[in-house]
Amino acid sequence: MDLTVVIPAYNEAGAVTPTIEELAATLASSGLEHEIVVVDDGSSDGTGEQVADLAAKLGVVRLVSHEHNRGYGAALKTGIRAANADVVAITDADGTYPNERLPELYARLVDERAAMVVGSRTGEHVHIPLIRRPAKAFLRWFAHYLSGHPIPDLNSGLRVMRRDVVSQYFKLVSDGFSFTTTTLLAMLAQNNPVVYVPIDYHQRTGRSKIRPIHDTLNFVILILRVCVFFEPLKVFVPPAALLAFTGMAYGLWQSIMLPGGLGEAPVLLLVAALQILLSGLIADMISRRS
Repeated sequence: MDLTVVIPAYNEAGAVTPTIEELAATLASSGLEHEIVVVDDGSSDGTGEQVADLAAKLGVVRLVSHEHNRGYGAALKTGIRAANADVVAITDADGTYPNERLPELYARLVDERAAMVVGSRTGEHVHIPLIRRPAKAFLRWFAHYLSGHPIPDLNSGLRVMRRDVVSQYFKLVSDGFSFTTTTLLAMLAQNNPVVYVPIDYHQRTGRSKIRPIHDTLNFVILILRVCVFFEPLKVFVPPAALLAFTGMAYGLWQSIMLPGGLGEAPVLLLVAALQILLSGLIADMISRRS
């Protein structure tokens, strides 16, 4: 089998049927030997029943169900573990992603021998609510700074990847929305080849599950956690350098301007800088050994 497409679905009864039907038609015309694994993540609106009907009708669709809602990341991990192909794709059930591009993304993965091909939402027609754009831009800049790689789209949910590579990072992935961000940062940190392909992004059917403030803070913590795991010095050295510079500048100013000479504050700043730097070195040693 060439490709397994995994679709997490939680209360997507309004969009899941046309999304799967269009995807199945696209894959059938592509010539790829394929399957579609839909993970019903504890839906209560009939999503699972619709997918079960499609499975009986289309043949290439499989339904895997969570008894209770466990989260986006948990659904993706379940679907990828259930995949029969060595290459897996993920997409959403809400009709936002141009799934007709999946054969192209698969071809790029094979031709360029990449570990992951990301559908980057930087095309001509991208519908992202204005309220979410500042947070997304900040997270993209923050991830670029810490990872050292340009990242056009940090958490796109349309991508194709090699199952054996992405499965290595399951221990780092939470059950929430962090799957796409974590796996991308982990691959970049370990120099796995990642390719970005510009795509459009449509207005979703139904209500988004994203909570802007809560999930943005979680993404910041997640980016820090992944970077500390793989490249801890990029996290520890900047604050240590800032404290050291501040301590030396403040100490110099005190020595020149104050009659009592050097006080305690510059020394405390330098000691704090040294402690942070030593913590970073210890974390780096642990990272290299693991």
